[in-house]
Parts: sequence; C-alpha cells; structure tokens
Amino acid sequence: MSFWLDFLPLIIFFLLIIFLIIGIILGVKLIITLNKVEKVVDDVNDKVQTLNGFFHLIDYTTDKIALATDKVVDGVVSLFNKIILKKKKSKKKESDTNE
Repeated sequence: MSFWLDFLPLIIFFLLIIFLIIGIILGVKLIITLNKVEKVVDDVNDKVQTLNGFFHLIDYTTDKIALATDKVVDGVVSLFNKIILKKKKSKKKESDTNE
C-alpha cells in the first residue's frame, strides 16, 4: 500500500508535466497559425480596398440606369392612364347623355 502512495503521485506529476508541455507546444503553434491567417486576411483586405473605386462606379451606374428606367416606366404608365381615363370619361358622358 505504501508503494502506491509513493508511486501514484509521481505518475500523476509526470503526466501533468507532459500535458503542460503539449499545451505549450499547441499554444505556440496556434499563435503561429493565427499570425499567418492575419497576414492573409490583411492581404485580402488590401486587395478589396483597391477594388472599392470600381465597385463605387458600378453602383453609381446602376443607380442612374434604375432612375432612368423608373422615369420611362412612370411616363408610360401615366400615358396609359390618360388614355384609359379619356375612354372612361367619354363612355360616362355617352351614358349621361343617353339617360
């Protein structure tokens, strides 16, 4: 029994030391990996920043095209409404004169 009381704490301490060393190694590797990932993200961010002007130009162009098509559609709809309203008014006048 005294053998286990002397031997078991030594095994536990040895295993804790091994776990501590493995944890330190994994932590260092994780820090190295995160630094590499940060460099890649910074590089991608720089490349995206160079394309911002191009995206702004495309956004501006699509806004102007949408504005022009909206005006054309509004004009066509108003012309269509005027034609429909004239027909309704003329039919209403005909029905009023017939009564």
